[in-house]
Amino acid sequence: MCSERTSVLITGANKGLGFEAARRLGELGWMIFLGSRDEARGLAAADKLTAGGANVVVVPLDVTSDESVAEAARLVRQHTDRLDVLINNAGTPGRIVAPADATADEIHSVYDTNVYGPIRVTHAMLPLLRAADHPRVVMVSSGGSSFAVVTDPQQHVSKMHELAYSSSKAALNMITVRYAQALPEIKFNVVTPGEVANHTFAATDMNNHTGQLTVTEGTDPIVHLATIGVDGPTGIFIDRLGPVAW
Repeated sequence: MCSERTSVLITGANKGLGFEAARRLGELGWMIFLGSRDEARGLAAADKLTAGGANVVVVPLDVTSDESVAEAARLVRQHTDRLDVLINNAGTPGRIVAPADATADEIHSVYDTNVYGPIRVTHAMLPLLRAADHPRVVMVSSGGSSFAVVTDPQQHVSKMHELAYSSSKAALNMITVRYAQALPEIKFNVVTPGEVANHTFAATDMNNHTGQLTVTEGTDPIVHLATIGVDGPTGIFIDRLGPVAW
């Protein structure tokens, strides 16, 4: 058991924002549970983090699978009797299908990762989170989840015509607020890795590294909300510059 060390489970942590969040929190001395759908990639990522001095446990984790999530919870429990922080980072953009061509199957596949995935993982980890003194859950969303952003013609996402990604992240936002209201003993918050005011986003595989912000800058709000104190906020939506309109 590693009860004396702050622990975090990060989904989709073998690359991009998840990996960088793991690296930064690992530097703080946290125990990192590195969730990765592909175990080999997870092990490779863990090797890099361990070489930097981090304490890492690879957790094979496919957020679209009830069985995988249940097994991940069992694995985490083998190493700790509580989980201080959960970062639901794993996500997919889908195929960016035009609304006229979008089908229910296309929407479902994106929701399975971006909406049902965080619900599966959060539900499975709730007993471990409740055992922590000051548990936090961070949901990684998108500026494209905001009605204020999508309806602003100056924002790039207002011209990205699709249904699945933006609506799935908007659903994730609502889910987070409802968790925050129902479970006040746990801090539930939402982040976007971009800078909404500056119409910028972080460079990751999801956008073919076209973002203007570094992956480190993109993880600033993730790390901020993962490390908030007991009097910190719950049910808020921020980027690295501050609050984001819903």
